[in-house]
Amino acid sequence: MTSTSDDLPIEVGAAPDDASDKLDFKKILPIFVIVLIDLMGLTIIIPLLSLYAAAFGVTAFTVGMLGATYPLAQFIGAPILGRLSDRYGRKPILLVSQVGTLVGFLLLGVAGSIIVLFISRLIDGLSGGNIATAQAVITDNTNEKTRTQGLGLIGAAFGLGFVIGPVIAFLSLQASGNNYSAPAFVAAGFSLISILLTWFWLEESHPVEKRGRARQQSSVLSLRGLLDAVKHPTVGFLLILIFAQQVAFGGFEQLLSLFTLTSLGLGASGNSIIFVYVGVIVVAVQGYFIGKWARRFGDRRLILAGLATLTIGLTMMAFTPAVPPPFYSQASLQAELSGERTLPGETPPTQGVAAEIPDDSNTGWSGLIWLLAAMFPIAVGGGMLQPSINSLITKRVASDEQGGILGVSTAFLSGANFIAPLIGGALFAAIGPRAPFVFWGLLMGLLLLLAFRSIAPAGAAQPASAPSGS
Repeated sequence: MTSTSDDLPIEVGAAPDDASDKLDFKKILPIFVIVLIDLMGLTIIIPLLSLYAAAFGVTAFTVGMLGATYPLAQFIGAPILGRLSDRYGRKPILLVSQVGTLVGFLLLGVAGSIIVLFISRLIDGLSGGNIATAQAVITDNTNEKTRTQGLGLIGAAFGLGFVIGPVIAFLSLQASGNNYSAPAFVAAGFSLISILLTWFWLEESHPVEKRGRARQQSSVLSLRGLLDAVKHPTVGFLLILIFAQQVAFGGFEQLLSLFTLTSLGLGASGNSIIFVYVGVIVVAVQGYFIGKWARRFGDRRLILAGLATLTIGLTMMAFTPAVPPPFYSQASLQAELSGERTLPGETPPTQGVAAEIPDDSNTGWSGLIWLLAAMFPIAVGGGMLQPSINSLITKRVASDEQGGILGVSTAFLSGANFIAPLIGGALFAAIGPRAPFVFWGLLMGLLLLLAFRSIAPAGAAQPASAPSGS
């Protein structure tokens, strides 16, 4: 039988050479390159934020608040920019958001006080509609069969950025004699390149005749608008799902280095390798495999599979044996943590954090092997979920609402990124290093059960106009 639904696998007997089944890379390539270069700037800065703040002698709590400023501001700004892109087109709104990012990086480079650091992150966050607008461009240039693969390329750009960005940060620090302004100006350079590429290379994907159809009140951000979006009969649960999975996956990313420090004694260099390992897996999933999986299994099954693998991986993570690797030296790690750090810092930072590191009387490979095994399903599940959920969301709203609803989705992701380290950090401090991963594993398991019932099977939901979400 032939399937025309938004989340059924494509008919096995369908013609494999049907052009509609294949992603048009010529249309997607410009936005992929632009997003990748834009993210290069962001991922250069992220590992260094704690060092910027520490240079002004602030407390660990203030460092955490600085890290939370960007996602909180983006939570406010992304839905507004998403709706504006529905009304005025994708390209001008993308340019506005990129200019805000450039200004934020320049302020970071010249900052002479902690207040200026906060202002720089606030400006960057409020204008942080880059990803939501880029997702809308991809939605404009894909159909229901290719959208998941197209949106997965955004995730692949994230993965590549998080692999390459910290390396560029390290090189710029070494070349400048550990001048913290250098990475900020390098990031600003990447941001400027992305602006030029958008201006000269990217074609507008949202024609004039499709603009302005969304309801007038949708351009105004309100808590009620976000709640109305959650109540939407076809996408409400998906928005809750994208928020909750990011609380787990984002919290995992935020607390990973502190967990490996206390459990396995991994310092900056060891954690860098771990993050590269995760990044490579995410790039492989979102840049290659997810398109094939989406065509074969459909978005709904990918979402269920992503929740299942996250549940398994996070639960395994909680039971990682506290056995440092054979090359571990307690004295060397103590020297690294107490001395002046010259490498891009971990997130959250180890300076100012009461973390008990293991002794080196009992070492072996079991802890590291278990950790890497647990992180594989975590990275695969995290790589599958966001593009699959966003793809299904866009298939269940009208075309002139897609930019706005993706802005709402980005806002929920930003909100999750804001509270994830707060929840995880509280559990870590109150109960122990394993507690956050047990909590997140249980949360994903519960959501898996709810998703079986709440995500309608193929053919049960059709695109509908979404209520105001911003």
